[in-house]
Amino acid sequence: MTNTILVRDVMSKPVTIAKSAPVTDALDKMLDVGIDPLIVLHNDEVVGTVSRFKIAEKMGARHSSEVAPTAIHVSNTIDTKFTMVYEDQELDVLIPLLQNEAKMAVVYNTDNKLVGQVTYGDLLSKIQPEGGAVQVMESLSSIDAGERLVHLRRRMMDENISRFVVMNDGKMAGIVSETDVAIAVTKFREVVDDRHQEHQIRNVLIKDIMTPSVLSVEKSASVSDVISLMQQKKISGVPVTDGGKVLGMVTRHSLIQAL
Repeated sequence: MTNTILVRDVMSKPVTIAKSAPVTDALDKMLDVGIDPLIVLHNDEVVGTVSRFKIAEKMGARHSSEVAPTAIHVSNTIDTKFTMVYEDQELDVLIPLLQNEAKMAVVYNTDNKLVGQVTYGDLLSKIQPEGGAVQVMESLSSIDAGERLVHLRRRMMDENISRFVVMNDGKMAGIVSETDVAIAVTKFREVVDDRHQEHQIRNVLIKDIMTPSVLSVEKSASVSDVISLMQQKKISGVPVTDGGKVLGMVTRHSLIQAL
């Protein structure tokens, strides 16, 4: 199905940030354009990527508590390992790369110049897995609304999970993602005095930072309907329910895995 489709047929314009830019600028740009991660440039050369997860990890580190968020630069949160492909390669080369945990591929031309990027959304706009929501969903990862932010961050790192369904009294109360964590920790660093950050951040609860309004789909939903909803609402994951019971979650990552 993908033999005649090339990388250039699905790639989009690269979204970049300077290595010297504050991480607050990077986070604002990610939220503005709906792209995570961003391609990091230094002297017009790609040197890595920066993600919301890396920003949240840096902001939450104890040694960062005495540094203003605007004084922390992208260079301090950069991931120098990134996935790259050439624009004239076939899509069959790209798919397994994105299935192997990479959220984005950096695209070069034959002169080794940056010409584009391919995100999960770019790929899903061209090809989609078959079946229904249940066939492409991930297993449910949940956390209680009364849990602490520090425990959430630890689970995200230890379990390599980017979003959780938030439960309260056995019912779905919201979603909390690495985006919510990045925003919350950044804002916290901006408004809380350095001397009190380490103590007060331990009192931040999941219910204080989660996204409470949750869109969900029934288990009978088709893959195309789920993807349309995710693209229309600019969300990266949606819970799958059966009569109000949460069964799992369809994410862009789980959709790519199902290709």
